[in-house]
Amino acid sequence: MSRVNTVLGAIPAAELGVVAVHEHIGYGMPGSELDSTWWKIPEERYAETVPKLREFHEHGGGTFVDVTGICNGRDVDHYRSLSAKTGVHIVACTGFVGGDTALPHFARATVEYLARHFVHEITVGIGGTGARAGVIKVGVSRGGRMTALDRRIYRAAARAAVQTGVPILTHLAIDPEPAVAIFGEEGLPLDRVLFGHADDGPNSSITPHEWLLARGGRIGFDTFGYETELPDPPFWARPRKERLDHFLSLLERGHLGQLLVSADANCSPLGWPGVKGHTVNYLFTDLIPDLRDAGVDDAVITTLLVDNPADFLSIRS
Repeated sequence: MSRVNTVLGAIPAAELGVVAVHEHIGYGMPGSELDSTWWKIPEERYAETVPKLREFHEHGGGTFVDVTGICNGRDVDHYRSLSAKTGVHIVACTGFVGGDTALPHFARATVEYLARHFVHEITVGIGGTGARAGVIKVGVSRGGRMTALDRRIYRAAARAAVQTGVPILTHLAIDPEPAVAIFGEEGLPLDRVLFGHADDGPNSSITPHEWLLARGGRIGFDTFGYETELPDPPFWARPRKERLDHFLSLLERGHLGQLLVSADANCSPLGWPGVKGHTVNYLFTDLIPDLRDAGVDDAVITTLLVDNPADFLSIRS
């Protein structure tokens, strides 16, 4: 039976339900949770997050995949409490959003050390929580090209994924050639990798979508809702229709089985104000209606939000 690690224990993949596959309970750069302007006590973070997860559950959402890496505000005890209170399955990650978010202890580490650490968090647990990571996060550092540290993290992640059977999810899908080479050298099939943020404003035009899909990779259109139409859009915003049309074009070219969608929302941002008016629930309030209005039937929507993420997140060992 296929299973997936959640913060409250492994569950059958068939029980995940609708999955938001690239989200954040609370994300910030290292140390930002102590920022003098945006610092929040745990109770405030909890109060911000619970209503969003409850709404997600009421809409029919089953699983929230938190891809907040090590050093970026990951708090597994917080996740466990939120999951128990709201009924939403929460999948935590190991790994890093990018090498530039790794604190010096990890930035100086070898591939071997990093791989052991990732494997421990997947098979034993994160810290003393006993909660096992269900996905590995890796990413391209700021600047748009993989750094030497990024490459060490990617290689360690590939080794951990091969050893444990959990998948890898990337932050950005730009400069993928070295990543694909590393995954191949480590024997990791590309269907175990979700190349994320393939749809954001600054990077969509330089992401080789068809090249990745042709090699068996999965593509994440996971910044739905970050639109230039927002009152104060972030720099990674993109026009709503442009993103939707791009996504529909990939569906029309027969790539349904390799596509996943999410909102990359931040329930309680750390060290910055976040983006007002955007939550994980955009998937239900806007994206699903947009897909239906475009003629996408419910069977395809189920594939995107239920079947594809269940297959991707299933541990293959």
